[in-house]
Amino acid sequence: MATLAFDIYGTLLDTEGVVSILRETIGSKAEEFSRTWRRKQLEYSFRRGLMSRYENFAVCTRQALKYCCDFHKVSLAPEQEEALLQSYRTLPAFDDIKESLAALRADGHHLYAFSNGTAEAVEALLVANDLSDDVLGVVSCDAVKTFKPNREVYDYFMQETNSSGNAWLISSNPFDVIGAISSGMKAVWVQRSDNAVFDPWDIPPTITIRGLSDLQKHIGNLTNPGG
Repeated sequence: MATLAFDIYGTLLDTEGVVSILRETIGSKAEEFSRTWRRKQLEYSFRRGLMSRYENFAVCTRQALKYCCDFHKVSLAPEQEEALLQSYRTLPAFDDIKESLAALRADGHHLYAFSNGTAEAVEALLVANDLSDDVLGVVSCDAVKTFKPNREVYDYFMQETNSSGNAWLISSNPFDVIGAISSGMKAVWVQRSDNAVFDPWDIPPTITIRGLSDLQKHIGNLTNPGG
């Protein structure tokens, strides 16, 4: 059986879930604003990791929101800003998540949430989506004070779960997949859209799937990649 590390933001949970509240707040700019917010959130985590100037993921999210307001020339009242930040604590799960996690758990695999977010934030998201019983625990990059794709965080996951040599990352983020493989893990890329492009680094995902419901179909690959 395999130890499965599930990325949270963008993989189990839909970061576009903020669009509905953004539409109420800023109207037609909502989709573009949401994409900029997510891109800057990740960029800030990368930069903080490289510079060894760690602040937790919530800080990256808040500062990215302020950048978006300046970039898109949007003025938010304090209560609107707080409502948007709170929406990141209640992001919705993709439709295929609950059933897929339950099936993998029933097959005997060891499931963990593995995230840039703090353990408290991730646990709140899992509870909000009725997913907390489907994972054995949360492994947060906050414990090592840096972010994916720093090798330290993947090493930390394998140490915490005692899964060296049998650990798989499942992520929709190519940088995360490449980071995991570069650290000795195997990795599944969840390509939810035809428009999603994998980075041409000559470090391909071990497996590519279109949705989490496809993961169980590859169970033989997980436990015996060469079989």
